[in-house]
Amino acid sequence: MCAAAVALGMAAAPAQASPAGASAELAELAELRGAGWALKDTGKEARFRGLAAVSRSTAWVAGSKGTVLRTVDGGRSWRDVSPPGAVAEGLELRDIEAFDARRAVALSIGEGEASRVLRTEDGGATWTETFRNPDPRAFYDCLTFFDARHGLAMSDPVDGKFRILSTQDGGRSWRVLPSDGMPPALPGEAGFAASGQCLVSAGSRDVWLATGGGAAARVLHSADRGLTWRVADSTVPAGDPARGVFALAFRDRTTGLAVGGDYRTGQASPQAAAVSSDAGRTWRQAATPPPAYRSGAAWYPYARGTALAVGPTGTDVTTDGGRSWRALDAGSFDTVDCTADAACWAAGEKGRVARLERR
Repeated sequence: MCAAAVALGMAAAPAQASPAGASAELAELAELRGAGWALKDTGKEARFRGLAAVSRSTAWVAGSKGTVLRTVDGGRSWRDVSPPGAVAEGLELRDIEAFDARRAVALSIGEGEASRVLRTEDGGATWTETFRNPDPRAFYDCLTFFDARHGLAMSDPVDGKFRILSTQDGGRSWRVLPSDGMPPALPGEAGFAASGQCLVSAGSRDVWLATGGGAAARVLHSADRGLTWRVADSTVPAGDPARGVFALAFRDRTTGLAVGGDYRTGQASPQAAAVSSDAGRTWRQAATPPPAYRSGAAWYPYARGTALAVGPTGTDVTTDGGRSWRALDAGSFDTVDCTADAACWAAGEKGRVARLERR
């Protein structure tokens, strides 16, 4: 395998598909040794909790004050493609899902009409509002897409159950799904709109929802695009409005990670990571979890056991499927996303966006 093919972030076959006797370079790459975040100047001060990494060259970020940026040259330059209405109203855009450099769907959060879905088909030159929440009791936190047509968004509980919004046309139209198949929420239970990863999908039908704030931090799983759900307790501590599972990442329809903790500055977050190998039916505490609260997680596609977790106090990496974590970087990020061509991006406060690169 040539050196160019194993450079971090370049397209390459997954490590498990590599021939026997793979080079030491490939082994280092799989463990992300010698890698770190390279900041990409956005020229903005917004806090970017929404991130959609499309490839090594293309990424979208969404954040405070209605801000949306897009790069198509690996972060060397950024185009401000903020929806004018979102800027004028100061909307909090906490999640964005992109299909390519031209098509993206963004979610603003908040009570009642503050929760909206916006869609672009021309790289952000124009945006269309395709959903505005009419129910003052609903508060939408996250969205996810199974493919370019089918997607879901989730709201904190209404009438004692999490509410699920569905699209079958790429976000052009939405409908609230029946709640019959949704288990009752716990008192005080909600989702965290911290990284756009409280609702995640894998494959064509499986989706998971992360919770906190109640007596237990739970993970709900649906295998039929949100019609019916089963629920399991995670090992992440809860019992307080500031504690719970903040982000999920599933490598496939069975293997998942959960990260979280207590988001308050200075508060301890022990046992803030868990792993599942059975589609979220059961969760095991990480033997060596990240040392503090983490709000985002993503699998690194180059190696089956490697994943990243980010938070305000740093980035951690696991190379054994989430059982143990070690520090990678001390910079502040809220969310992380990796692409099929093995590029990982992170975003956070004060306009911070970075791509993982060889030091």
